[in-house]
Amino acid sequence: MISVYRNYYVFGQTLIDKIVVMAGIPNRFTFHFDGEENLHQMVAGGRGGILLSAHLGNWEVAGHLFTRLQTRINIVMFDGEHQRIKDYLAGITGGRHVNVIVLKDDLSHIYAIHDALSKQELVCMHADRFMEGNKTADMSFLGETARFPIGPFLLASTFRVPVSLVFAFKETSRHYHLYATEPKVYQGAKQGGLEQSMQDFVTVMEEKVKLYPLQWFNYYDFWSKD
Repeated sequence: MISVYRNYYVFGQTLIDKIVVMAGIPNRFTFHFDGEENLHQMVAGGRGGILLSAHLGNWEVAGHLFTRLQTRINIVMFDGEHQRIKDYLAGITGGRHVNVIVLKDDLSHIYAIHDALSKQELVCMHADRFMEGNKTADMSFLGETARFPIGPFLLASTFRVPVSLVFAFKETSRHYHLYATEPKVYQGAKQGGLEQSMQDFVTVMEEKVKLYPLQWFNYYDFWSKD
């Protein structure tokens, strides 16, 4: 129970932190970035790129800092949450200098993602949560079977652009540690790119959960009930 309380407490802190950072409120936050050169490499490569993250740490803080990459950031999110989040953030921060791509049943988001990548922009999305009806695959995660959405990884293996796994974690009251893995281009799904991209993501996510166990904020039934 103590760990649950600490998890909720840290979650509350990160919510406040992201509003402060995104609103441009003067603060004393410091950041250590492991792998920023990887993101600059993606931008300089002229192919665009996909940034995959999870409900782990404070991803929005990392996303806000990515604006210094001098390329447009496209955030992919579910239709059920995007308007509420956009309205809330607009009221607090005056809006964000990013483009929101909404996941829709008509698959129009695929064209929007393709358009963003064709313009050498970055596309960011979570890859650890799905909605009922989405295609999933069972992966071994922390010793148990968990369901992961196939969509983000199918995009990576279809568009074959550089992919980096990005996370940001709160280490002290005013300090964040950001991570970006070396960009990797995956082969098509028929060549094993889908499975490889999923395994790479799960491996890194396991590593980060073990390092920052109190900053995993994925509050839903994650492991398969089977």
